Amino acid sequence: MSGDSAKQVLDTLGRPGPHRVLRGDLGVAGLPGVVYTPERGLGLPAVAFGHGLLQPVNRYRALLRHLASWGIVAAAPATRPLMSARLLATNLRTTLDVCTGVRLGDGEISVDPTRLAVAGHSMGGGAAVLAAAEDDRVRAVVTLAVTETHPSALDAAREITVPGLHLAAAEDRIAPPVGHAEAIVTAWAGPVQLRTLPKTTHLGFAEGRHWSELLLDGKGERTAQRLAKSLATAFLLRILTKDNRWDELLTSPVKGAPLTLHR
Repeated sequence: MSGDSAKQVLDTLGRPGPHRVLRGDLGVAGLPGVVYTPERGLGLPAVAFGHGLLQPVNRYRALLRHLASWGIVAAAPATRPLMSARLLATNLRTTLDVCTGVRLGDGEISVDPTRLAVAGHSMGGGAAVLAAAEDDRVRAVVTLAVTETHPSALDAAREITVPGLHLAAAEDRIAPPVGHAEAIVTAWAGPVQLRTLPKTTHLGFAEGRHWSELLLDGKGERTAQRLAKSLATAFLLRILTKDNRWDELLTSPVKGAPLTLHR
């Protein structure tokens, strides 16, 4: 908001937005997954979110619901836990097709095909990068603890000219930032921002508990999730809706999420 400090904006966007949220099932369109929408609205922005390695989509439920409360349709395909990044990228693009191709809710919700984004955690973040490089409808990309993928998200980043926001986990032993998020950000062709959360692990952005914590690094961390909600919301509203009330947050370091790179 105009005149507010970065901390004030962070706190504002960390709380649920003004919209009542509805939950739907992507399965009605032939793709397993969930979609969260504001109760009503035409020409809304939308984001397709890719889950992390071995992670179910319900570990991102609060993030998706939060985005919807701020007026962004948020959908996540529920693919097999070990699905390849290439196939997940395809499913993200299909999710955007579903969001733009049908009226959601009771027909009172529609998505503007010029206001689309992709996002994801871990391998899902890498898949989001692949999807953005392949789909010129995508206007923004958000990743959380992104991992390099096969095919290469690093190579794909060189083709992406739209803005990207990348949140890395400094204590990530699955995808250390230096070889994953930092490399992808360095290769990014468009405007890009990297924030490295100093005490966060690879699974810090995933909500609740899950058996995969026995195999992978870390566990869900509320501070990381709160920062991800606020920063992703500010970024997507700014890029997809041109709402500049949140610029102070996007251009300033904040406690727990310093700006590592911004260009």
